[in-house]
Amino acid sequence: MNSAGNKRYFLLNKPTGMVSQFVSSHPVTLLGDLDFDFPEGTHAIGRLDRDSEGLLLLTTDKSVTRKVFLSVRPHTRSYLVMVQNTVTAQTLKKINDGIPLTIKNGETYIAKPVSAELINEPEKLYPYTTDPREAYPHSWLLITLTEGKFRQVRKMVLAVKHRCIRLIRLRISNIELGSIRPGEVKEIPEKLFYALLEEG
Repeated sequence: MNSAGNKRYFLLNKPTGMVSQFVSSHPVTLLGDLDFDFPEGTHAIGRLDRDSEGLLLLTTDKSVTRKVFLSVRPHTRSYLVMVQNTVTAQTLKKINDGIPLTIKNGETYIAKPVSAELINEPEKLYPYTTDPREAYPHSWLLITLTEGKFRQVRKMVLAVKHRCIRLIRLRISNIELGSIRPGEVKEIPEKLFYALLEEG
């Protein structure tokens, strides 16, 4: 990593199979394995699990995590989700009505998205959707949340009998992945970052 300087902000299209950290005691693919020289002190804001893909924010600004995850104003996050088998209108309604999930201490949490919709042409939202598993029956969903508890989207679709095959985060607030290629890093200016994040 380069030495620290001014606060810097990066968008990464995290590939599947990579963990959202720079250091691990396990033999895994790390953020530091990317072909990009991050400045010292760079960290990921939130995480995508190893099997998930898409938008990951990285910064040297230590205050961003608090502003994104502990803000009074909730930040929306949108995910393009490929699931096994065909999702019916009835199942989609169940997702939109809210899915009860069991969390710590056996408590039940109602995971209710801002919206969930079927997507017929996912490549219009994300150009890197080609996948050999498309040969089998599947559906694409666009799910938008204001919270992202651990593996929440995967648990929601599994609760309605659809296994998640791919999970791609497209957007956090107004920060969009766009056409950034898998494994590619894009730096954006601080003022633009906060404008898109809807923070003053």
